[in-house]
Amino acid sequence: MKYRFAFSLFFLFMMMSCGTSKKTKSASAENSRTQQTTSNAEPAAAIRKTDLEDSVKEEEGTLDLTSLNPVERYIYDYAGIAQEEMKLYGIPASITIAQGILESGSGSGNLTRKSNNHFGIKCNGWHGEKVYHDDDEAQECFRKYSNPQYSFRDHSLFLFERSRYGFLFDYKPDDYKSWAKGLKKAGYATDPRYPDKLISLIERYQLHAYDKEVLGKNADLPLPKPQRLTPIGSDYYSVKKGDTLYNISQRFNLSLEELKLINKLKNDHIQVGQQLKVKF
Repeated sequence: MKYRFAFSLFFLFMMMSCGTSKKTKSASAENSRTQQTTSNAEPAAAIRKTDLEDSVKEEEGTLDLTSLNPVERYIYDYAGIAQEEMKLYGIPASITIAQGILESGSGSGNLTRKSNNHFGIKCNGWHGEKVYHDDDEAQECFRKYSNPQYSFRDHSLFLFERSRYGFLFDYKPDDYKSWAKGLKKAGYATDPRYPDKLISLIERYQLHAYDKEVLGKNADLPLPKPQRLTPIGSDYYSVKKGDTLYNISQRFNLSLEELKLINKLKNDHIQVGQQLKVKF
């Protein structure tokens, strides 16, 4: 009897052990299948991500920079900076790029190579590093920058902060033709073909597309415009480089003859630093 009970107890214990083993094996198999599924899914996702990254890299790699001419390479290098300046100061990126191409010789001019100065901005109170370069006169002082980006910022400030360029910001920001002609009118350049050269570059290389891209991303935000500050109590104006008698007369709502009359001028010749009376 005792042996039969012991045998029955032993048999029951073995059955329970088998059941537990089966459950353990079953659970283990299920876990294995789950892990296998997860393991199989993760590499697939990783492969998809890797394929996408490779695809992007391949697209980026399709542009052979060595195949670009100097103007195209300049646009490739600096268009993004010009667009950022447009967002901050409202100057069309197309105008900035075209001016940079002309002023810097597509980045390869002597002044640009030794100073990172892309717009020929002279010292005029500059306290940073300087270089000397033959321009209108021998060995004139020009600003030197550690990075070309600072040259682009100075160009923006040059136009944004000077009252004689204020009327340019009344043009539509994608009206590059009016901007090009307005720069000449304001005395930025003495070359009579300067506007045509800018417009030709913009249209040949489709630089206006950079303007449209900025405007498209900022459709609900107006671009910045400078405040118009009219000097109070000042009857005189000090002539600056690039000024013409005609431009000064327009700025102060005078006719050319009126400006010559109140200053007793016999011709249109003026000099930098000359004080002109601009009120009757």
